[in-house]
Amino acid sequence: MGTVETLTSKSFLFQNLEGEKLLQGLDPSALVVEKLYSNRPVYTAFRPQTWLEHLYIVVDGGPVIMRSTPLDRVIAMTYPGGSFGMRSLPVGFGSVVRAFPSLVEAYKTTDVIKVPVALVQSLYDQNETFRQRYSLLFELREKFQYHLLNCSTYPPQAVAALLRALIYQERTLGSQGGQGKAPSYSFDLPIDLIARACQLNHRTVEQVLKGLTKAGHIKTSKAADSVNDQVQVVDPEGLKEVYGATRDKVSWWPLK
Repeated sequence: MGTVETLTSKSFLFQNLEGEKLLQGLDPSALVVEKLYSNRPVYTAFRPQTWLEHLYIVVDGGPVIMRSTPLDRVIAMTYPGGSFGMRSLPVGFGSVVRAFPSLVEAYKTTDVIKVPVALVQSLYDQNETFRQRYSLLFELREKFQYHLLNCSTYPPQAVAALLRALIYQERTLGSQGGQGKAPSYSFDLPIDLIARACQLNHRTVEQVLKGLTKAGHIKTSKAADSVNDQVQVVDPEGLKEVYGATRDKVSWWPLK
């Protein structure tokens, strides 16, 4: 599969845009295929007057995370099909959506395609579908952080808030969920990531995951090393109740 074909089949932003003239006439060498290795910085977002030269499209592996300082809190997660870097490009809302410097890194080995900013700008100017999708990516980032703001100190609600954020993100991108009566969502989601996003310790996260599993909201897989970080949400509606719960409403959590 060629790079352009991969781009138009495996990413939300470029999905079904293979007929776009800008892509048809594109020199494939303009798209940089790169492997990002775990725990290595990709770039620091939101540096004053500093812009990226590429938009990153995640095609496999991951997730890629953004970490805030000094709390070292995870404030964004990008899985295959998604994109990152748009808030550090002078395209669309990127020129006005600014924040404090935050480290972007691949939490696990990730395959990406780097799209030059000039191509992103041209597609944004000329293609309405691309422009709408690009704007939606900004909205999803804001809504992800909104969910994290609702991470209370009550551990079940904090973890449920993160899972709801990921469900909303992946469903909106069309990566997971579908139209079935009982959609489920699967995430490569290590305990360490949950802890950093929810500001909980690892032991507490483990206990919450056990409780969510026992209550039938999620399934976790420990079958092999390659999948031991998989968290599958099998009852999204039930998770909503945990997300909106107060201290006396989650019967399976032992600490009051």
